[in-house]
Amino acid sequence: FIAGAGSMGQGIAETAAIAGIEVVLSDVDQEHLDAAIRGIESSLNTLIERWAITASEKRTILSRIETVVGLTKTDDCEFAIEAVPEQIDLKKQIFKGFDSEFDEETVFVTTTSTLNITEIGGVTDRQDKVVGMHFPFPIVRASVVEVVRALKTSDQTFDLAKGLVVQMGKEVVEVNEYPGFITTRVMIPFINEAIYALMEGIASAEAIDKAIKLGFGFPIGPLELADTLGLDDLIMLMEGLYRELGDLKYKPCPLLRRMVRDGNIGKKVGKGFFVYEKGSVDDEDTGS
Repeated sequence: FIAGAGSMGQGIAETAAIAGIEVVLSDVDQEHLDAAIRGIESSLNTLIERWAITASEKRTILSRIETVVGLTKTDDCEFAIEAVPEQIDLKKQIFKGFDSEFDEETVFVTTTSTLNITEIGGVTDRQDKVVGMHFPFPIVRASVVEVVRALKTSDQTFDLAKGLVVQMGKEVVEVNEYPGFITTRVMIPFINEAIYALMEGIASAEAIDKAIKLGFGFPIGPLELADTLGLDDLIMLMEGLYRELGDLKYKPCPLLRRMVRDGNIGKKVGKGFFVYEKGSVDDEDTGS
């Protein structure tokens, strides 16, 4: 069961379904769920174009994803995963709902990047069954998941979480509970610096991403990665890390704030550092 059909929830649902796992994807209304399924279909179409899957396999993968509005009890649910935005009160609310809806054996997973897992799990009556799993973006392509033990996470829960990651075809990295863990803590300044390079007119968005992809062999550039994350979610991550760690390298670039204020928040709206249309990526001149 996955609560939250945004980019994180979509990526986890798609990854699980590709691995043969039955998924129930939940959000507050059908509109969000329909948008999520369209996003997953688009991602699967990209895999078809790359000869990674067939059209028949796409249909099978989609058949493994059921959508429901709200937190609805699901029988024989092994994992309940919250994939909502980085707002601790919202995540606590979801976990309270999990506590009342799911069997006592269900493991509760938070996908937080910056918040305290022990505090989120503290609202439940099963703190030993709370664990963190951080999926780096782009989720389907990334080959690793950070598994994070909260203060009261049992060994059994931790082992079950690691088993799920392996079942999804990913590598496990065990991480201690600390703001940003590994990937987010390293990735955020990387993206922020790329945005500064754009704001200062060093190069176009396309040139910056091209230099990073070709120079370091990365599959995706920092600005497209930002668009994939969602610039509104990205700024929440930055502010959370800046608040927790007090390091200026996590303070959001002014250009990022301007783009979020203007509503150009990335792929989910069709425009961020690039313009997205029918799966293509066009350079958007946001540095001027």
